[in-house]
Amino acid sequence: MKIGNIDYGNRPLFLAPMEDVTDVGFRMLCKRYGAAMVYTEFVAAEAIVRSIKATLSKMTINDDERPVGIQIYGRDVESMVEAAKIVEQVHPDVIDINFGCPVKKVASKGAGAGMLKNIPLLLDITRNVVKAVNTPVTVKTRLGWDNDNLIITELAEQLQDCGIQALTIHGRTRSQMYTGEADWTLIGKVKNNPRINIPIIGNGDITSPEEAKRAFDEYGVDGVMVGRATFGSPWVFKEMREYLDNKTDDATPLSIDDKIDILEEQLKINVERIDEYRGIIHTRRHLASSPIFKGIPDFRQTRIAMLRATKVDELMAILEDCRKLLKE
Repeated sequence: MKIGNIDYGNRPLFLAPMEDVTDVGFRMLCKRYGAAMVYTEFVAAEAIVRSIKATLSKMTINDDERPVGIQIYGRDVESMVEAAKIVEQVHPDVIDINFGCPVKKVASKGAGAGMLKNIPLLLDITRNVVKAVNTPVTVKTRLGWDNDNLIITELAEQLQDCGIQALTIHGRTRSQMYTGEADWTLIGKVKNNPRINIPIIGNGDITSPEEAKRAFDEYGVDGVMVGRATFGSPWVFKEMREYLDNKTDDATPLSIDDKIDILEEQLKINVERIDEYRGIIHTRRHLASSPIFKGIPDFRQTRIAMLRATKVDELMAILEDCRKLLKE
């Protein structure tokens, strides 16, 4: 699968862009363990244009994480075009347009998935962003606004005609938010449309190696994007990659020690990159969400302690206690 001049290999796995999740430390670990491409947290076009420091800091790229995409969202042509030009100066490998974020503060203002209620403007933004930059432009969107407006089949053709070089489809409507099950049948319908010649990346409910393989085998997508299953689990890409490549018999599974070492490394990367307090804030959500701790009795209290920790030594001590409990 290729986007622009970059070949992402056969059946590539992508890390979804997620607010307050896909910081550079986490992205580098996901890349190390098999993600073909990672994305920064999505950033608001208006904030980019206004040079808001917190927003610009989210666009910091480390060469070790490439290829990397920066995803932008907005509600008008002018700010989106200007933001894309600014983003291009950071030299991402892809500029992705977010037409899929369902959260109220974004969609209710007409951005993200809110753009699905204004298709002419959505297409106008896409067309003009593609024209404004030399970097490959891609789009991430949903099936439609609700079940009465499942427009993705037609919309995919229209977006392709605008000049995008790949399309990621989350198999839910905006009305579903993150509830219910993702509908991959419509994603497959888009992929199997003979008019579609750009890569189609599927997204939604990919939480295991088996589900990733099923997405490729049954729906024929070119790539699979993984979101919430990566929380506190950057090694999920290793597990999926080995399963897809039929290498599970030869693979060496990561031990509990390995996984806790990875989480501790993520903490150290973020603290060194920012500072102790904010580095901890960036990391503790991952730690509290990690599936490896489910075997700890009454983990709820430990989870609360993780989320309240403000010092590296304090958080490291909690992780070491978890290590001992999991090995008992």
